[in-house]
Amino acid sequence: MIKDRSLSYEERLQRLGLASLETRRLRGDLIEVFKKGFDDIKFTHFFTMSDTGLGNHTLIIYKPQVHLDIRKYFFSIRVIVEWNSSPVELIQ
Repeated sequence: MIKDRSLSYEERLQRLGLASLETRRLRGDLIEVFKKGFDDIKFTHFFTMSDTGLGNHTLIIYKPQVHLDIRKYFFSIRVIVEWNSSPVELIQ
């Protein structure tokens, strides 16, 4: 256990071998997208599949245009960019 309070957050994470809160939150969000499944009613409530065929894999999610800053941080919006940029091996 680290008792030196002079270390920064990043240094403490590195010493303990942990990921940052931001990384853990993103990982959890992507797991939730995967768990919902692509044929599930819950999935279609949050996301719309893109039919453009562009991107790294065939499971691209359409990202709607967002006009309010508060909407940018909703679960259904914040994970789309990361999901669509994920490698094929991770998604399929």
